[in-house]
Amino acid sequence: MFSLSGFADEISPELDEQIQLLNKLDIRYLELRGVWGKNVLALDDREVAQIHQALQANGIRVSAIGSPIGKIKVDDPFEPHLKSFQRALDLALLFRSPYIRIFSFYVPVGEAARYRSEVMARLGALLEMAKGVPVTLLHENESHIYGDTPERCRDIHETLASPQLRATFDPANFVMNGIHPYTEAYPLLAEWVEYLHIKDGVMSDRRVVPAGQGDGQIRELVLALKARGYNGFASLEPHLAAAGALSGFSGPELFSTAVQAFRDLLGAADAQ
Repeated sequence: MFSLSGFADEISPELDEQIQLLNKLDIRYLELRGVWGKNVLALDDREVAQIHQALQANGIRVSAIGSPIGKIKVDDPFEPHLKSFQRALDLALLFRSPYIRIFSFYVPVGEAARYRSEVMARLGALLEMAKGVPVTLLHENESHIYGDTPERCRDIHETLASPQLRATFDPANFVMNGIHPYTEAYPLLAEWVEYLHIKDGVMSDRRVVPAGQGDGQIRELVLALKARGYNGFASLEPHLAAAGALSGFSGPELFSTAVQAFRDLLGAADAQ
């Protein structure tokens, strides 16, 4: 079963507008990445308390802390990043989020092998900090980080071999790197896939489109996950109006379009 979630900051920077549309669309989870134009890890305690109260009042839960942990250069100072990660852990506990999204650090083009040991050491340090905390770290495939190819994503999971590290599978991110998500990436990563980001992309011009309208092979992915009895989140991250290094934006109308496109795709899959 697919439980719908989404990056509500793609709807609006305003919390009340995020909640209003989630309620209208009957989505009971969000992936907490940003509110009021601030990244989740930059929110102060008062703001966090306000968000927590509003979500509880509306029956909306947090599927994942959509953190930017690991979105720094592999040779940037690491100690400040560990402090940010502690904040992510604290927020996961407060919101009872089962997951924290992470990345595997920006590496110079063509030099992934040179920085492999540093990537693994840094990811290992994050896992060590997370020990004893009831949360799973989700590595997302993202352009220009170490884990931007299925082979290196698999390398991360095989090397660290931790039950507390699983994969967020983002089809469009693979498309943007010229990789066919279902036929080329999923076979290598299937055993670690525990969370989906729902956005699609057109390979020829690196354009993001609603689910089922691009080369993301999302229909095939959904059918394969259904066949294996997948019971997890599908988080809408449409990026239909803008896409940046740390976030994207769609607006209420395009976000709604993205949700309907994915629901239509799920309906078609159920009919098979």
